[in-house]
Amino acid sequence: MSEVIIDIKNLEKQYMKQKAVKNASFQITEGMICGLIGPNGAGKTTIMKMMGGLVIPTGGEISIFGGKTEKELAKARTRMSFMIETPYAKTNLTARENLEKQRIQKGIPDKKRIEEVLEIVGLQNVGKKPVKAFSLGMRQRLGIANALLTKPEIMVLDEPINGLDPEGIVEIRELLLRLNREEHITIIISSHILSELSLLCSDYVFIHKGEILQAVSTPELKKICREFYHISTDNNSLALAVMNEKLGITQAEVQKDGSIRLYERLDDIREISKALFENGVIPTVLSMNEANLEDYYMNMVGDKPETK
Repeated sequence: MSEVIIDIKNLEKQYMKQKAVKNASFQITEGMICGLIGPNGAGKTTIMKMMGGLVIPTGGEISIFGGKTEKELAKARTRMSFMIETPYAKTNLTARENLEKQRIQKGIPDKKRIEEVLEIVGLQNVGKKPVKAFSLGMRQRLGIANALLTKPEIMVLDEPINGLDPEGIVEIRELLLRLNREEHITIIISSHILSELSLLCSDYVFIHKGEILQAVSTPELKKICREFYHISTDNNSLALAVMNEKLGITQAEVQKDGSIRLYERLDDIREISKALFENGVIPTVLSMNEANLEDYYMNMVGDKPETK
């Protein structure tokens, strides 16, 4: 079983009367790519800043590599790297010049490390092009190169694919997967682009208005986001009753729009349609679907009231 390397318990952050993070608890195990999922303003960045020591928690506890005291956490954070908000770079300098400045500031003696990280992120051939001439995707890769200089065991990345075009998103995704598999780096990544995280992450922490709603692994999520038939009829209430009473179907849910999701007997749709028709119900929509990450998150959030 993988070792827990970050353990967050009852973490809170309050700004004046506003609670940005409320009683948050979750764990990160070694080897994860963990997605912090939620819309802008959900509290993802605040949690990451507290992990990095950039924001002081109002309450709760953070343990990193077993360290809990301020001194222990400072030591543990030397084994991590952070790219929170916009990656820092001097735009009039080249990628190598930027990384050289960072290498010196971070006290890294090995000058060869610059070429190593540039090759890892695919920027080894940019030559003397200044950063101001870089695409957004190239700037993000430079930010990741900077984060890799110290050979971190954990990388914390805040919205690294935000604003990228589809090609740039794919490049960053493939880079992060390679870092996880080949460099054995545990990655914590935040995003509101849920469809992309579903292709990248091994685990998910769902955040809404500063609260952790749920933490699940990919296998657990796949069980939840299973295939279903989307059914609409001229009388959905009667359709649900017919499926239950005539066919013994219990795994069906009514959605907010009144339609039905059917999770069982998916191979018997002809028989189900016949039973509905014979009992006075006319199907208008019958389509096979699979719930995705967006569906799961929205169903979890539901119509939760605003918190004051």
